[in-house]
Amino acid sequence: MVKITYIEFDGKEHVIDVAEGLTVMEGARDNGVQGIEADCGGACACSTCHVYVDPAWVEKLPAKDPMEEDMLDFAYEPDPTTSRLTCQLKVTAALDGLVVRMPERQI
Repeated sequence: MVKITYIEFDGKEHVIDVAEGLTVMEGARDNGVQGIEADCGGACACSTCHVYVDPAWVEKLPAKDPMEEDMLDFAYEPDPTTSRLTCQLKVTAALDGLVVRMPERQI
């Protein structure tokens, strides 16, 4: 299991053990974390699983593919450096300790 910290907009933290092979979005959804809606179910067809990755993790994550880049244009207040779609982040041992923050709202 990989520990991921999800921080809601109001500051409430959820430290969750997420199984490798799931996505960061699935870890939030399966554990009732508020702020990640995941309307498309993980198909990268919306931006309702948008988060801000802690700056210490930005360079440790795989690069955004073009489809994720396009969908982030529709996210609420995206940040060019720290915004990611959690459906596109596959959980591996390398993500142990990842910290993500939810925006004030999803679109």
